[in-house]
Amino acid sequence: MPRTGTKLKTHRGTFKRFRTTGSGKLTRKRSGNRHLLTHKSARRKRGYAPAEELTPADRDAIKRLLPYGTP
Repeated sequence: MPRTGTKLKTHRGTFKRFRTTGSGKLTRKRSGNRHLLTHKSARRKRGYAPAEELTPADRDAIKRLLPYGTP
């Protein structure tokens, strides 16, 4: 019986925090939108809404933790 390579494990914390776009780019949520929201302006809170693309410096490290991508 041929020996196959071991399966790679997905880092579950990373899996929950990042998403892959249709073109293969990684996106993340912006920080600052969880608590203490009453004193922040609506304009500031709206700025937290859009997901942000990862920088090239971080992309390779995150892709290593997600060997099979994200949903």
